[in-house]
Amino acid sequence: MTTAPAADQRRLLDVQALDTRLDQLAHKRRTLPELARLAELDGQLEDLHTSLVTSRTAVSDLRREVTKAETDVEQVRNRAARDQQRLDSGQGSAKDLQAIQHELESLARRQGDLEEVELEVMERLEAHETALAEVTSAHDALRAQRTEVENARDEAFAEVDREIARLGGERAKAADGLDSGLVTLYERLRGQLGGSGAAALRGRRCEGCRLELNPLDLDAIKKQSDDQVVRCEECGRILVRLPEA
Repeated sequence: MTTAPAADQRRLLDVQALDTRLDQLAHKRRTLPELARLAELDGQLEDLHTSLVTSRTAVSDLRREVTKAETDVEQVRNRAARDQQRLDSGQGSAKDLQAIQHELESLARRQGDLEEVELEVMERLEAHETALAEVTSAHDALRAQRTEVENARDEAFAEVDREIARLGGERAKAADGLDSGLVTLYERLRGQLGGSGAAALRGRRCEGCRLELNPLDLDAIKKQSDDQVVRCEECGRILVRLPEA
């Protein structure tokens, strides 16, 4: 059976307390509320980015449509202007001049139709540009929020890391010089029992599993020498006997 100086066993409780606190800090670091908020914001940003790309594409396509509609209208206007000049000059036969007049009427109708298309596309473009501005503003606002939360996360990380470093130094001092066999057993049990490898025996109760030992087990423990490392029959942790126990 394992033996270790009684004083080392009692010091092991200080190590356990520091390890428990370090485990709590590690858990706190993994579960900072800022991390959950960042994940939420990232999801919202991803959705908005998709909307932003879609909106930008729609605006780009409509701007090309407007350009084409403007070109079409301009071409008809230029053709009508040339025809009007020919008509105004009076050059050509009566038949030719009549044909030009008919073409001018046709061009006028065509120009009207094209201007309606141009207006409709411009109205759609205006609506999409407004939507794009709104999505862009929302996206920028979310990015600003994310930056704020990211800064808060980094500050929280730094605070926790400072405390971990401080307690880590205390833990190293507390464990310095402890019986190597005792430490090896403790570390193995910590790995098996969720981070708690040693607990105090107070009266009849194990402070690790919070259960009371039966009288026979307690009597057997009392008969062990002070340097004997005893284990809880219920949870398997190292039971550290305190003077008052």
